[in-house]
Amino acid sequence: FVADADVAAREAVAPGSEGLDEVVAVFGADVLDASGALDRAAMRRIVFADEAARKRLEAIVHPRVRKALRAACEAASSAYAIAAIPLLAEGGGRGAYPWLDRILVIDVPRETQVERLMRRDGVDAALAEKMLAAQSSRERRLAIADDVVVNDGSLQALEARVAELHAGY
Repeated sequence: FVADADVAAREAVAPGSEGLDEVVAVFGADVLDASGALDRAAMRRIVFADEAARKRLEAIVHPRVRKALRAACEAASSAYAIAAIPLLAEGGGRGAYPWLDRILVIDVPRETQVERLMRRDGVDAALAEKMLAAQSSRERRLAIADDVVVNDGSLQALEARVAELHAGY
């Protein structure tokens, strides 16, 4: 079972949600698209240009995400549950998620992060660098890890490491 923080974050600000109402109250209706949903590109431009704005958005979204992830993991009937939290170090690590038994960090070199971010979000290198600058350092992420998977090789190597961890978990 996998509970995904990115999915939980989208649900936290879905149309009709209290989270989206709070975002609009703080940032104004300009952060909505024509359908009334959060305009993610507009929100990204705001929060990556202004750290205080990013902190305000995180204060709205992160508590909702933590609550949803914990509930989903506790309800899982599998042998173990994974809470996939890309911004765990930034979101408080173990302090914010004391119920996590182990922390697995998927690690890649910074150049690979930039390349993947540009491809995934369709952003230029400058915005990708700003987005990464807002994240914890690689060293900080690795410092909170119980387990590390370096994802810079072949898919076969990645699958072998995942199988090894799965057997251990």
